[in-house]
Amino acid sequence: MSNRIVLFDYWRSSASYRVRIGLNLLGLAYERVAVDLVNGEQTSAEYLGKNPQGLVPVLDVDGQRLTQSLSILEYLDETRNAGFLPKQAADRQRVRALAYAIAMDIHPVCNLRVAKHAVGLGGSATMEGWMQHFISLGLSGFEGLLAEQAAAQFCYGDSVTLADICLVPQIYNARRWNISLEPFKRTAAIAERLEKIPAFAAASPERVKP
Repeated sequence: MSNRIVLFDYWRSSASYRVRIGLNLLGLAYERVAVDLVNGEQTSAEYLGKNPQGLVPVLDVDGQRLTQSLSILEYLDETRNAGFLPKQAADRQRVRALAYAIAMDIHPVCNLRVAKHAVGLGGSATMEGWMQHFISLGLSGFEGLLAEQAAAQFCYGDSVTLADICLVPQIYNARRWNISLEPFKRTAAIAERLEKIPAFAAASPERVKP
């Protein structure tokens, strides 16, 4: 079995950003292969042979080809004892709920192919307006979830979890679309702490962009 790890990703993809963070936190060396979503490389026959969904990321690791960022991160957690998920079932549920609030509630509706389609249907919708509405709505709910638990350094306690790995890419997107984080003080403070961690900083789109 090859020890080579290859990540097929796009520099601005939130899902790819999550996996880069996870790999960096584990200290795993990996090769990046860029898939240009803007130019449609994800729809090529070659890429569809890697992922029939035509989505990024794809991770080649341990002789396997993995898709779906959360599934990839949980695989890395289980095979590398990463600690992305707590040991107790109730704690794991809470971390997953926070992670899913971003990855399954905010991300899908703000995926570029979804937003472009919605705006393309006509009417008064704009790309920026769409993003600002749904990201703000999602972050408001996320802030509410955080308020239900004791204050901590990160999303759930004082150790980095799957929820934190999902949060930072979403905050990057919020800034990209000129969304004020002022209403989401606790969320923003956690993100600021996370962004200073080298593994998070090294995964930033601004560090890996072409």
